[in-house]
Amino acid sequence: MSTPLRSKKRGNTLIWTIMALIMLGLGGFGATNFGGSTQSIGGVGDHEIDLRDYARAVQREMQATSAQIGKPVNFAMAQQMGIDQSVLARLLASAALEGEADRLGLSVGDSAVRDRLKTFTAFNGIDGKFDREAYKLALQREGLTEGDFESKLRNEAARTILQSAALGATTSPAILDDRITAWATETRDFTLAELIPSDLPAPVAAPTEEQLKTYYDAHPEPYTRPETRRITYVWLSPDMLADKVQLDEAALRKSYDERIKEFVTPERRLVEKLVYPDMATAEAAKARLDKGEVDFAGLAKERGLELSDVDLGEVSKEDLGAAGDAVFTLTAPGIAGPIDTDLGPALFSMNGILDTQEVSFEEARDDLSSEAKFDQARRTIAQENDKLQDLLASGATLEEVTKESEMQLFTIAFDATTQDGIAAYAPFREAALKAKDGDFPTLTALDDGGVFALRLDGIDPPALKPLDEVRDQVVADWTKAETQAALGRLATDTAAKLSDPALLESSGLVTTRYDDFARGGFIDGAPPEVAQKVFVMAPGKTDVVEAAGKVFLVGLRQVNAADLATPEIQQFHKQVNEQLSQALSQDMFQLFTQTIETRAGIQIDQAAVAAVNAQMN
Repeated sequence: MSTPLRSKKRGNTLIWTIMALIMLGLGGFGATNFGGSTQSIGGVGDHEIDLRDYARAVQREMQATSAQIGKPVNFAMAQQMGIDQSVLARLLASAALEGEADRLGLSVGDSAVRDRLKTFTAFNGIDGKFDREAYKLALQREGLTEGDFESKLRNEAARTILQSAALGATTSPAILDDRITAWATETRDFTLAELIPSDLPAPVAAPTEEQLKTYYDAHPEPYTRPETRRITYVWLSPDMLADKVQLDEAALRKSYDERIKEFVTPERRLVEKLVYPDMATAEAAKARLDKGEVDFAGLAKERGLELSDVDLGEVSKEDLGAAGDAVFTLTAPGIAGPIDTDLGPALFSMNGILDTQEVSFEEARDDLSSEAKFDQARRTIAQENDKLQDLLASGATLEEVTKESEMQLFTIAFDATTQDGIAAYAPFREAALKAKDGDFPTLTALDDGGVFALRLDGIDPPALKPLDEVRDQVVADWTKAETQAALGRLATDTAAKLSDPALLESSGLVTTRYDDFARGGFIDGAPPEVAQKVFVMAPGKTDVVEAAGKVFLVGLRQVNAADLATPEIQQFHKQVNEQLSQALSQDMFQLFTQTIETRAGIQIDQAAVAAVNAQMN
């Protein structure tokens, strides 16, 4: 019936969050929001749950969920997610623990309550200190008395004491920690061989007609043609109109001039830059370079850098700013500087010269022409869009549309896998799959500026292709399956003959040795089933693994126990203890809470719950 608080931290924060919402007026439900004399939705034993606490807790969870999923969560959605039931279960668990704390006589003194009150910033005055008038006003605004609120704080403190005692009373047994640590950290030494077709004594023979027919009948799915839609469509793309576009030579020349940076690349240099804190240090470094005492890479290393850290790549004169003249004056690889830069004095190593590259207008003309034709064709289609839509809206057939426009008529046998021609466009695929018999064709735009409209002529249901049509594929599939089976038999026979896994290495198969292989490890080129098999085998055995269309022989040579005295294993042992202790504590705490609830008895006023829920809808 209930879900207990899951951790001490959660238990501590629940009531404080509710109290903060009360004080700040963020809960959305004041004391007067609910009519009638009922102020409780139920409880455990004689500890009742205030309906306002339930409402605020539900709304808090809705706000948290909204923030988590990135969109508003209304109460209907919250109910679908089970938020209201989860909140009710937590509040019942809290009531149960508070009742048990009362039964055991657990409580805190007035001083502890007073200290806690002073931590609420909502009760502070303008001087930042606790203000009793602000405290009283805030409680009055929510319809609470000082006694009610302080009682809640006192109950929460007592519940926290009980909860801490229950959670802290359980620890994982040492023998369990040891066993799990030993199991998780032991390793394996094994030899692995993958069997391939060339390992067979002879290739698999060609299938007989009877074998082929039997395989074909037993495996119809790969040879079944999917549902096919017979579609007629009209299509107009920029490519269809490009050859009809007349170009303006002057416009092409203007386009070239406007985009000159695309066609003319200025001279560039391959440059590295090393910055120093001051000019004197930079000049000293340059002097050492000139004397041959160190190279540029050595200077970078002295500053804790690699050449890749100071590489500017290909740069133009303008890219280098104040250093441009000095670097571009160099006619061969060399050092320029030191030169003042925004980051400080710097040395520049020029390592290569890339000459100016220019694409003339004549060389660029074909590309410019293609782009211009395509762009003009797109505009032409856009201008025809209204006319085409009017033709279709007036009831014109696709065949008639082609007579009144530049659109072209096509047919296609379309299924979910078709990707050729117009089927490469997502809008066409979507429209083709949704089309129904009798639908009127509608004009739809494509990403490249083209348009289309289609008509569904019929649907052919899935059908098994004739054997003669797929014979080559069936032969290939049969051969692959028979080869796999033959490799499996060879592996089984080989494993039976190997009394010692070490003999696998002298069996004539290509093998790989693995030593100290850890649990959960990865074997390149092998499916995970191989590594999993290694850790369930008995040492001294050789076994077969068939997975992912491959066949392997695995010989487990030895199981290596972990050294529990090493720092790494001891740290892992500590983590195991902490995780197991936490899990056991949570389980024990859940049982403890459920026992209290069962003994004290749970009462839920469904009418009161429904009333609160109704106001949150």
